[in-house]
Amino acid sequence: MLETIKRILQELAPAAWRIENEQEESAELFFVNRLLDTRRMKDVSRCSVTLFRVDEAGSKGFTTVPLSPGLSEEEIRSMLRDGYFAASFAMNPGYEQPDPVQKTVEPDKTPLMTLPLSESAGKMASALFAGEGNLPAYINSAEIFVTRTHKRILSSEGTDLSWVKAQVTGEFVAQCKMPEDVEIYQSFAYDQLDEAALTALVKETLAFTADRARAKKSLKSGNYDLVLTGENVREIFSYYLRRAAAHMIYPGYSTWQKDMPVQTAQEGYASLDLTLAATEPFSTEGIPMKDRVLLEKGVLKTIPGTNRFCRYLETEPTGEYHKLRCENEGSAAFKELIKGPCLWAVTFSDFQMDPMGGYLGGEIRLAYLVDEEGKVTPVTGGSVSASLLEKQGELLLSRERYTDASYEGPYGIRLRNVSVAGEESE
Repeated sequence: MLETIKRILQELAPAAWRIENEQEESAELFFVNRLLDTRRMKDVSRCSVTLFRVDEAGSKGFTTVPLSPGLSEEEIRSMLRDGYFAASFAMNPGYEQPDPVQKTVEPDKTPLMTLPLSESAGKMASALFAGEGNLPAYINSAEIFVTRTHKRILSSEGTDLSWVKAQVTGEFVAQCKMPEDVEIYQSFAYDQLDEAALTALVKETLAFTADRARAKKSLKSGNYDLVLTGENVREIFSYYLRRAAAHMIYPGYSTWQKDMPVQTAQEGYASLDLTLAATEPFSTEGIPMKDRVLLEKGVLKTIPGTNRFCRYLETEPTGEYHKLRCENEGSAAFKELIKGPCLWAVTFSDFQMDPMGGYLGGEIRLAYLVDEEGKVTPVTGGSVSASLLEKQGELLLSRERYTDASYEGPYGIRLRNVSVAGEESE
């Protein structure tokens, strides 16, 4: 199919083109309680072609055309011709294409890369159910996906790249029926066969679910020191990645510039050291990916982004990053971080970090209210809202770490004096 596409592209003669081809193998397991309901093996091909055209004024437009494996040569020709025509309706200032690179990256000899997919899926299933204990909460249903994707990128400039990406993803629903029937949904994603991390996540989620079943709507409105953990910490730090992106800075949505202080810590609190972690050797545009410093002591060091927006800003094209690593070691053990009075908000109906205004918030499904004497009370209901821009100078981070496919860093973070809208007791 690739040779057919290249032959048709020679006929069309666009200003430039890029082909992205993927061959994805996967092993998928679906459970109802502990029973394996469905086992599925898949082998899926995906291909897309990005076509560029340039007008007389030097403006450049592009469009991406997805192509299915079963298409005939005439169907491919028609779709590419239509796509090339459509590119003329979205013209932008001109820019250079990524520098050409030719490389075949040999996969690492990790278990996730070398073991049969079905065996890896079985190991993660065992790790999933190993997290169940004597708690009244249990796994209601679960899905596990182990994928290995062979990627290849070709371009009119001479790029020819190939590599393999492997990942474990999935989700499960934890349920507790007494004293109230509740469920908590939890997703997971790992770039390694991280059985210990999944088991720990299940144990924690089941404990939270059991506490959610007995939690009361007794949280009063007021200001609290707010503790966030796990994926909610990742969401907080994602603000810095999103706000620093070239596609935010170029149109003026973000006023950040390289070497600009974007987070200033007060004495005794954390100045953030954030790293852009490369999870693949190349971006979808064929740009070489490597770990880069995003923030150093709160100062912006890299503007990440696609080739087009980085060229517009006259900065080095980096590709888009999807994983952050917080290098700060943390100043306190987590048990010290949750010393009262504070509110440890565990699960939300939808916790969000707004990259435009810097506001964070969500409706609480489960939180632990810790008073000055250390008494811990599970509560539910109400919502939190705060401006990270106002709170980022007083961040406290835990020494304990958390890792998944999109974040590595402190497990817990404490923000001072956050507004909470509570609910009256029943």
